Amino acid sequence: MSGALAYLYTVVHVVHGRLELQRAEGRNDRGATAVEYGLLVGLIAAVIITIVATLGTRIAALFTIVSDQL
Repeated sequence: MSGALAYLYTVVHVVHGRLELQRAEGRNDRGATAVEYGLLVGLIAAVIITIVATLGTRIAALFTIVSDQL
């Protein structure tokens, strides 16, 4: 899970650096920027879905164990 978070931080850092470079050069690439943000949002959604799916099954198993012991 920490590997995915590190990857996400790297992607955000790269996109942020790219945006700063474009501002410094005075370029106006709104279409490309919108696509990059779209990809970033998709990546974040995929990470959240993966984490929720993993934790959901573990929590369900934990509740089953506790219920069986009661």
